[in-house]
Amino acid sequence: MALNTSADAPLPVGEVSRLIGGWIDRLGAVWVEGQITQLSRRPGAGVVFLTLRDPSYDISVSVTCYRQVFEAVADVVSEGARVVVLAKPEWYAPRGQLSLRATEIKPVGVGELLARLEQLKKSLASEGLFAADRKKALPFLPQLIGLVCGRASAAERDVLENARHRWPAVRFEVRNVPVQGVHAVPQVVQAVKELDALDAVDVIIVARGGGSVEDLLPFSDEQLVRAVAACRTPVVSAIGHEPDNPLLDFVADLRASTPTDAAKKVVPDVGEEYERVRFLRDRARRSVQSFIDREERGLAHALARPSIEDPHRMVDERADHVAALLDRGRRTLGHLLDRADSELTHTHARVVALSPAATLQRGYAVLQKADGHAVRDPDEVAQGEALRARVAEGEFTVRVDA
Repeated sequence: MALNTSADAPLPVGEVSRLIGGWIDRLGAVWVEGQITQLSRRPGAGVVFLTLRDPSYDISVSVTCYRQVFEAVADVVSEGARVVVLAKPEWYAPRGQLSLRATEIKPVGVGELLARLEQLKKSLASEGLFAADRKKALPFLPQLIGLVCGRASAAERDVLENARHRWPAVRFEVRNVPVQGVHAVPQVVQAVKELDALDAVDVIIVARGGGSVEDLLPFSDEQLVRAVAACRTPVVSAIGHEPDNPLLDFVADLRASTPTDAAKKVVPDVGEEYERVRFLRDRARRSVQSFIDREERGLAHALARPSIEDPHRMVDERADHVAALLDRGRRTLGHLLDRADSELTHTHARVVALSPAATLQRGYAVLQKADGHAVRDPDEVAQGEALRARVAEGEFTVRVDA
């Protein structure tokens, strides 16, 4: 309930602690799951102290229980084990500290862990985090590789040695982190994010050697899976051995069966690439030589054709033909002109023969009245009328007699 307090009427610390304790005392017992990070069993003490931690959220809480409660599972529970406890929240007023008083402790079995992982896998898959179209292609030849692995681990050695053996010039940006235990998840997530933020890093390898299901649990953590899904840099999962399948394998852009396999898949082999270049170079040389040979044969065949071998022959043959046609055309045109000239001469002769001037030349005369009209009928003239007589060489005047 809200309290009526002010700067002039504050509550003492003891009263606040008492009120918090009273509210917590009203809470019932709850089942809590976590990983044991600290375990204190003092000889002769009747109480066992534990610290339960949630690796995904980096949160811890103190747990106490009577010795007989812990002795029931002491043979199968140790630091690093995942357990489920039935506990009631308690408030220690003098120190203002919250803890859990456990009345029952159960170790989490492998079967139960696998069932929970399968449920988480289905949930993440339904969000599309494992979809194939989200996978990013790895670069052919990465210049700088980010590596997340345990310090001085076999996984680190396998990746570095195999990668440098395959391509000596390759460089690494290594982040050494815990790969199991309560601190693994947050530090692996932080390392992946740091490498993803570096523009020079071309690909990130998350590597770890083999181990039990419990040892590999950090690489199935939801927080890590989502962090890898959000990376813009391609991520390669190289966790455990071939049978191991943490959830990181499904969200990564490439899954390698082992750290050694990751080095082989990420870095090309310089010897193999040299042989491939040599093979392609020889293939290109053969292809070019084949093309040149084919073109040379085609050129030789073209040069052997008569039109290319003696190009003037066709011109000469055509020249004789053109000369014959030209001569024929000239003869034809001459005949046409001669015929036209003869016809013109004949027509001219006929015209001349039929013209009035030719008639006059034969001794005829044309009588014209004073108005110029030709006299065609004796009745057209009168006695004594003066007429003009036109002959071949000129004209003169005549007068009509009775």
